[in-house]
Amino acid sequence: EQFDAGELTNFLNEYFTPMTAIIFQHGGTLDKYMGDAIMAFFGAPGDMEDHADKGMIAALEMVDCLHALNERWWARGLPGIDIGIGLNSGPMRVGNMGSTQRMDYTVLGDNVNLGSRLEGINKQYGTRVIVSEETVNRSSGRVFFRELDAVRVKGKLAPVRIFEVVGQGERPELEAAWIDAYEAGLEAYRTQQWDKALAHFEQVLDLRDDDLASRVFLERARSLKSNPPGDDWDGVFTMTSK
Repeated sequence: EQFDAGELTNFLNEYFTPMTAIIFQHGGTLDKYMGDAIMAFFGAPGDMEDHADKGMIAALEMVDCLHALNERWWARGLPGIDIGIGLNSGPMRVGNMGSTQRMDYTVLGDNVNLGSRLEGINKQYGTRVIVSEETVNRSSGRVFFRELDAVRVKGKLAPVRIFEVVGQGERPELEAAWIDAYEAGLEAYRTQQWDKALAHFEQVLDLRDDDLASRVFLERARSLKSNPPGDDWDGVFTMTSK
């Protein structure tokens, strides 16, 4: 609300320009700008065998770019911004779609919708880049992950395992310690070993005290320890918002 329309336009242009350049640099196709959001896809119109890797690397570079932009804006007395990025892979309809009056080259389908849902749930875990298991399975090792959760996103019944893209290249030893502790906590949580899960998530916070995802699981595990879910519990968390 501190911007008039012209100032907001300049601010968004300053944000969109480098972000779009990163997408293009990795062979992505810009679909559209939606308010302050960017929609892009990889693997069309031309075939791209490593489209999952390129999408994830572009996402990490966009997060790095955001840090530089925020520093610049803060120095000018402007607000910084935060972003979440969601990626999913799978079959979808790609082509010119719209109306008899106007068409756009775009993508449609359930797999597109899931990518959008993954973007939105970054806020739940304090993460920046969330991808589906299908995207992880298409990775060739150019990035490393942690498994974050298994969720039912709003509007879908089938659960999906989700992962945070943590960084590029081989996983450094410094990152391995907290990721291994988190994933051990996740496994204990799913097998209803509440005390073990609590210990692992506390260990993560000793190593990385800003990890919101571990705090989320600590709260869940404490609640479920007091009110056990029963033998038919599948460990999946159902999202109630987009």
